[in-house]
Amino acid sequence: MPKLDRYLTREFAQSVLAAFVVLGLISLGGVFADLLSEIARGRVPAGLVLSQLGLRLVNFLPILLPLSLMLGLLLAIGRLYRDSEMPVLASVGIGPGRLLRPLMMVVLPAVVVVAICSLWLGPAAQRLGDRMVWEANRNLVITGLEPGKFIALPNNGGVIYVGAMSPDGTRFSRMFVHRASGNRIDVSTSMTGALSLDADGSRYLKLEEGFRVEGPAVAGRDFRLMRYASNELRLPDIEGKRAADDPVVLPTPDLLGDARPEAAAQLHWRIAPPLLTLAFALIAVPLARAAPRQARYGRVLVAFLGYLVGMNLTVLGTQWIEEGRVPAAAGLWWLLVPLLAFAAWLYMRDGSMKRPRAPKAAA
Repeated sequence: MPKLDRYLTREFAQSVLAAFVVLGLISLGGVFADLLSEIARGRVPAGLVLSQLGLRLVNFLPILLPLSLMLGLLLAIGRLYRDSEMPVLASVGIGPGRLLRPLMMVVLPAVVVVAICSLWLGPAAQRLGDRMVWEANRNLVITGLEPGKFIALPNNGGVIYVGAMSPDGTRFSRMFVHRASGNRIDVSTSMTGALSLDADGSRYLKLEEGFRVEGPAVAGRDFRLMRYASNELRLPDIEGKRAADDPVVLPTPDLLGDARPEAAAQLHWRIAPPLLTLAFALIAVPLARAAPRQARYGRVLVAFLGYLVGMNLTVLGTQWIEEGRVPAAAGLWWLLVPLLAFAAWLYMRDGSMKRPRAPKAAA
């Protein structure tokens, strides 16, 4: 590899990596905040926070990598212009077109990573995450129940306390359960208890040798005290399991033969990120052209706005396919093909000089 290509490849890769780290940390905070809100609502068990965070980041990579690549290339090439390195290269016959080889050495691996995440790893991570949440919600141990602590059940199902618990989370002792329904409260205590599951996935807590008090939540004397040998309490329903034929979790090859509009929309949503990555990378080269004293971040803002427009059109086009307003055969090609052609035209046109006009002949 020529020394110039090694130098430019290293500069491009370092800038893209720095942009990816910065944007990744920002995105990590947003994904973590969304995950915490779902944990607070009881949709995701607290014990799965780290695994769910990692799986969701895999799904977020096809959105994050194109922006990181474009901004990183924009900053790296802009620095070459600002430090007068590009004029020096142009003086020895090396123009922007010569950047294609080192540029592709950085862009093509990024496109491959985006394609793998979008077409394969993302759906697999979605399926694994849904299965982990479903199975965890069926077990009180993973949903956060710990001996000696008051724990709120999901979906405002009440508060539960256990003094001791078996290792598999199915047997309990010294239990306290508080539930509220409308303006009535229900408090149950027992010496022992067990967790059981129905065939449809419903969870029941069987209490043995205990007391139950039922009465008004605010004011009144309408209380009833009961002593029982056995009492079964139905726990709140867990989050519904996604259907097996949901296009969101189907592997990409299964979407090819699916005639549903939802499947076509999901297929084009997975195809779009690699092509958008290539288009944004090519646009970054002509967009980075700047004079030595020109403002540095104006073109970065233009690139970011262009990225937002492209991603919003992708989301809007996916919704149109799902609603049947755009034929499945057209998909997102009406956006991707013109964008790729425009990016290639800008790249080829960058650095070209117009031919001088021939002087008009004298009359």
